[in-house]
Amino acid sequence: MATIRARKKADGSTSYLVQIRINRDKVTVYQESQTFARKQVAVAWAKRRETELSELGAIERANRVGHTVKQMIDRYLVEAEKARPLVETKRRTLNAIKNSYLGEMVDSDISQQVLVDYALWRMIAAGGGIKPQTAGNDLAHLGSVLSLARAAWEYEINPQAMPDARLVLKRLGYNMKSRERDRRPTLEELDKVLEHFFEMLARRPRVIHMPKVVAFAIYSTRRMDEIARILWEDLDEHRQAVKVRDMKNPGQKIGNDVWCRLPSAVCRMRRGRLCRACRVSAQRSSLATPIHSAPPGPRHVRWLV
Repeated sequence: MATIRARKKADGSTSYLVQIRINRDKVTVYQESQTFARKQVAVAWAKRRETELSELGAIERANRVGHTVKQMIDRYLVEAEKARPLVETKRRTLNAIKNSYLGEMVDSDISQQVLVDYALWRMIAAGGGIKPQTAGNDLAHLGSVLSLARAAWEYEINPQAMPDARLVLKRLGYNMKSRERDRRPTLEELDKVLEHFFEMLARRPRVIHMPKVVAFAIYSTRRMDEIARILWEDLDEHRQAVKVRDMKNPGQKIGNDVWCRLPSAVCRMRRGRLCRACRVSAQRSSLATPIHSAPPGPRHVRWLV
């Protein structure tokens, strides 16, 4: 099954070419070759490959054409989008992964070491210099692709590769979990932010009224993208409530529309009583509390701009 041929090179040294060819019913079903500098190594490799290829299903696996990570991600983006819209952060992360060197790797070559090397590469300057928590997000998003590719499309994915990679990174001392924010802006920092935006309003009165947006963010503790999605029809002044569309949720935020109570300061701001003194209560603001249905009257324009 394996033949070894000695070849003279231009520099006078000898190399050894190992050729493996497997025939079934007079038809070649598999062949491969490898060159070595030493005969002993060539013989050892030939024996090992003969043993591996003699196992049940080994020829089929060897002939199998692999699927790249890029192909898996492209298919995932199409298939997942049919069920529900993907969060922009996840889409952007997956596109970055498929455009990196990892995107060219085939499914059968994805091991825990490959994933660890990718995470470590992302944390150095050449890979973007990201923090371990961001690298953890990369692995989490890639993990959802790999798990689906194995279960739904029968790609050759090692199910232990991702858990083992996370374990290795943890043992190496990298904290892949997001750090909890433990401080709020100081009054001096808020002064600088508000002064900047008031100066912008003085120069260009038609720009977005960012002092109101900042004040609303302070008192409601809502995220910027959640604030930007609020419509007139989402405001119920009678109940001091607002509908937060697609509220952040670990499971699925798309369609997660939640009515939240608004602090009195926000309602006063809505009636036009905004002043720089809003910063005084900033560090005492509390999270807007979700409530149940509060049907408002139909309105059509955004109310923060």
